[in-house]
Amino acid sequence: VQLQASGGGLVQAGGSLRLSCAASGRTSNMGWFRQAPGKEREFVAVINTAFGSKDYADAVKGRFTVSRDNVDDTVYLQMSSLKPEDTAVYYCATGRFFARRQSVFDSWGQGTQVTVSS
Repeated sequence: VQLQASGGGLVQAGGSLRLSCAASGRTSNMGWFRQAPGKEREFVAVINTAFGSKDYADAVKGRFTVSRDNVDDTVYLQMSSLKPEDTAVYYCATGRFFARRQSVFDSWGQGTQVTVSS
């Protein structure tokens, strides 16, 4: 499965963005991860595309919402109340397991830059 992430951009603190991740085929679990400059890539959110189960990192819980459109095989990450510390390259990834560990995700998108100005 190939993934195409999009929707990143520059936004002021407190603003919103919606990221999209279009898959070339059916996926089981879709995760969102991010990597800020000088930091390791970290888990953001994951959704099971069949049952709709969701999990979020504590840093984004209540501000980000992950959703899916199974007709178009697309997963979205709605980001609200953005903070400068949300600035990062955001990646989507798909895998067989509903998990936070990056190692279980075997197909990755190219990443999309999100920059939040203060």
